[in-house]
Amino acid sequence: MTSSTSAAPTKARALAVPDVSAASTALWLTLTVMIAALAYYFLGYDQGAVSVFGSDTHIHEFIHDSRHFLGFPCH
Repeated sequence: MTSSTSAAPTKARALAVPDVSAASTALWLTLTVMIAALAYYFLGYDQGAVSVFGSDTHIHEFIHDSRHFLGFPCH
């Protein structure tokens, strides 16, 4: 004996599209670029004469190995 089941018709679901305005996109892009520039500065240039913190090398030493991994010379 076989049992037949009838499939209920399925409704097509609509995807929710977020409301993205040009101002919102510009804000996110600006924040992303600023954070990336800050990270790039601390990874690549925070040492010696251009250091924000003067002669303090704590940040340089904290990210020392990642500087070498990314190819920044620091010696």
